[in-house]
Amino acid sequence: MAEMGSKGVTAGKIASNVQKKLTRAQEKVLQKLGKADETKDEQFEQCVQNFNKQLTEGTRLQKDLRTYLASVKAMHEASKKLNECLQEVYEPDWPGRDEASKIAENNDLLWMDYHQKLVDQALLTMDTYLGQFPDIKSRIAKRGRKLVDYDSARHHYESLQTAKKKDEAKIAKAEEELIKAQKVFEEMNVDLQEELPSLWNSRVGFYVNTFQSIAGLEENFHKEMSKLNQNLNDVLVSLEKQHGSNTFTVKAQPSDSAPAKGNKSPSPPPDGSPAATPEIRVNHEPEPAGAATPGAALPKSPSQPAEASEAAGAQEPGETTASEAASSSLPAVVVETFSATVNGTVESGSGAGRLDLPPGFMFKVQAQHDYTATDTDELQLKAGDVVLVIPFQNPEEQDEGWLMGVKESDWNQHKELEKCRGVFPENFTERVQ
Repeated sequence: MAEMGSKGVTAGKIASNVQKKLTRAQEKVLQKLGKADETKDEQFEQCVQNFNKQLTEGTRLQKDLRTYLASVKAMHEASKKLNECLQEVYEPDWPGRDEASKIAENNDLLWMDYHQKLVDQALLTMDTYLGQFPDIKSRIAKRGRKLVDYDSARHHYESLQTAKKKDEAKIAKAEEELIKAQKVFEEMNVDLQEELPSLWNSRVGFYVNTFQSIAGLEENFHKEMSKLNQNLNDVLVSLEKQHGSNTFTVKAQPSDSAPAKGNKSPSPPPDGSPAATPEIRVNHEPEPAGAATPGAALPKSPSQPAEASEAAGAQEPGETTASEAASSSLPAVVVETFSATVNGTVESGSGAGRLDLPPGFMFKVQAQHDYTATDTDELQLKAGDVVLVIPFQNPEEQDEGWLMGVKESDWNQHKELEKCRGVFPENFTERVQ
């Protein structure tokens, strides 16, 4: 019996709900057709508009914050991979290896801490803020339905009162239903009238707190990360200094790309021909006094006697190639002659200076291929250009495979080294004098 009673109550409740939906649908149709008036509350409608706007903005902020967190996590992974790469290439016998490893470990911890604090202080707060919107949105929708019920009961009561044949029992029941509907609607309406403006005003404080938290966390993160980066920079500077004091030489490898700024390496010529390496000829046999030194490979000068010029260009059977030999292994006469050229004067058999050539002139080369300059300190070369080679002002700035010089055409026109000189890859040229 209890079960049947329970089922009967349930069936009755379902039927009641269906009837309510039908009544509401009819009422809305009549209101849209203008056959029934609708209770309006412009102030509440404005509150609803503000609520919808606030929900849209909050949802977007939540989405963008999640995207930001995903980016932080991606940057963490990228930074971790980069530090792992550094640890792999950092050889065991290099100084500062332990410090570099510790810095990488602290870097990883700092990223993890930053991400977690963003989640705790920004994302979770964002989720809590948005968590109140679904319930209020549901109550706004329910208020709308109760307003339709109230309007329907009001219209029904008014129609019974204006009927020709009045049924007092029906009028009394309709009045009772009207009072009940009005009470339910007004209770919900009053609560929302208080909550919606309060919720709308809370957005300012929420936005301020959220973005202050994000900005503060990001500021502290970058401060700590800056310290780690400075420590890593100090370790690498120390490595560079200690590495520079060693005697071993790192040879530049040919590259298909243009020379990189700050650490130039010569590019191979376009046709793949071998680099034209200038040779230093060393004559171990004694030379007569006053004769030009073949080992210096000095260019001919109009002031030189013909005999001296021919002697300079001749190659003795005892000559050897010493392009990679240290200067200490060269005969004194060769070093002395090179020093004379650095000072801007080339000693010849007659002792006359080369006043028509730039100071420190060493030898001439001719471009065998076009070379496009990739930096302001480089020479732009066309095949056939003649370049007067001069020494670097600071020998430490010379990179392997690069020469300093001035194009002969520019020198003849301007006679100014500051405007015309520049560096160029040696393997794009061939020595002519």
